[in-house]
Amino acid sequence: MPATDPQTTTTEPALARSAGEDDLGAALDTFLSLRTRLVRIAYRILGDVTGAEDVVQEAWLRWQLTQRAEVDNPTAFLVTTTTRLAIKVVRSARHRHEVPVEPQLAGFGDGAAPDPVLSVERSVAVDGALALLMARLTPDRLAAYVLRKGFGYGYAELASLLRISAPNARVVVHRAQARLESGRERPVPVESHRRLAAAFRIAARTGNLDGLVKVLAPAAWRAANRVTLFKV
Repeated sequence: MPATDPQTTTTEPALARSAGEDDLGAALDTFLSLRTRLVRIAYRILGDVTGAEDVVQEAWLRWQLTQRAEVDNPTAFLVTTTTRLAIKVVRSARHRHEVPVEPQLAGFGDGAAPDPVLSVERSVAVDGALALLMARLTPDRLAAYVLRKGFGYGYAELASLLRISAPNARVVVHRAQARLESGRERPVPVESHRRLAAAFRIAARTGNLDGLVKVLAPAAWRAANRVTLFKV
């Protein structure tokens, strides 16, 4: 029998293991550098710290199992994966029964983010939260919830916008919160979601809510502008 080269059977597997370990180490470094941001994204969608950490752990498992050599932008991959997992958790029956659903809209109007990645992170979280709200709320409840939770609208202001009483405005917001926990959803038109997300970001960045109100309550916006034009 031909002699077996011992180095062929021992060194090559060792080299393969070393290369795999190095690759996993690089993957871990990438993940750890983004972990805090990923937790924030998940939290803003879930409103629950423990749930957010679970989602990020699942994102880490997905990152380990993916073909990382084929991923051009690891940050985009992990942000997108985290966002999709968080939305999936929100929509699951288990989450509906265990954790109150209340997408986090406050805190997006703190001015332009100096970190481009943080800016993208905020946009992704906003898009996910608004998609969920649009899928579960009627137009009046959507308007009341977004303006109240995202921009601190008073109930009197909501009442004026929706042409209802202040106590009824409070009821609309309360019912919107309850509706978010029911899990029943309707399809969200892509263009409608795009317009609302763009208007929300402009309002958060500039403090001018006119465009957002126009998208959320177009009839009320047109009526208000007709009155303004008449007075002028």
